[in-house]
Amino acid sequence: MQVHLVDGTYELFRYFYSPRGGHTNAAGDEVGATRGVLRSVAAMLRDGATHLGVATDHTVESFRNDLWDGYKTGDGIDPELSAQFPWVEDALTALGVTVWPMVELEADDALAAAAAVAATDDRVQRVLICTPDKDLAQCVVGDRVVQLDRRREELRDADGVLDKYGVPPESIPDWLALVGDTADGFPGLPGWGAKSAAAVLRVYGHLDAIPAAPGQWDVPGLRGAAKLAGTLAASRADAELFRTLATLVTDVDVGTVDGWRWSGPTDALDEWCERLDAPDVLRTVGRALAERS
Repeated sequence: MQVHLVDGTYELFRYFYSPRGGHTNAAGDEVGATRGVLRSVAAMLRDGATHLGVATDHTVESFRNDLWDGYKTGDGIDPELSAQFPWVEDALTALGVTVWPMVELEADDALAAAAAVAATDDRVQRVLICTPDKDLAQCVVGDRVVQLDRRREELRDADGVLDKYGVPPESIPDWLALVGDTADGFPGLPGWGAKSAAAVLRVYGHLDAIPAAPGQWDVPGLRGAAKLAGTLAASRADAELFRTLATLVTDVDVGTVDGWRWSGPTDALDEWCERLDAPDVLRTVGRALAERS
């Protein structure tokens, strides 16, 4: 079997900002993003997905906000988008899909936890983490746990992570600690760029293994080693904090692979399809059920 793990928050943003994503229902509510996500997940089921879970940020803030003042918050999110956060959770639940709404943790943590659970199940041939977010690259394992960018139709295994970021999956939190992650709101270290961080981490793997003295570095072709080492020495505590921010938490109760098996919608789906002006979802679900009969 294959397991599909979907970043519901990413999908909600994607459809909200899509040029054709907006839609106002009869009650005057902007529901286009919720409708887009519901249609998208229903299409995955029609196309053969059997075991599927969707993680969402029920609240944008998490424990990471207590660690770093600049970490991302819900400030500035369009009210018409933020209103749809609970709607997409309820609509997907009506579809009969497993939903993990995160509060103290983030959607990415739930995806990481679910990927870890699925990876221990010998029946699972492949785990597809459906998001392009670079922090989820740390969860990739060989060609069994992979990332899928559904919008670009790009599949990324461990070799693909190395090709894209210059480091293997296990070094992604260290790489993000050095270069920063503007989407999550932490800056990385001054002077450290994607290429220099990748060059150093390809040799040493993790922050803790990088020698303190630049004279001890053995990084072919690296320029400015002394300056980089000085910055790291002066900001090592920040780097370690940023790595903590970038490291996904897998100690999350996401259930079991068997619990993610889709067996059909609930009675509430009709009401949600009417609210979202999405009768086509019912037809898509009908086809998905027919394929399983």
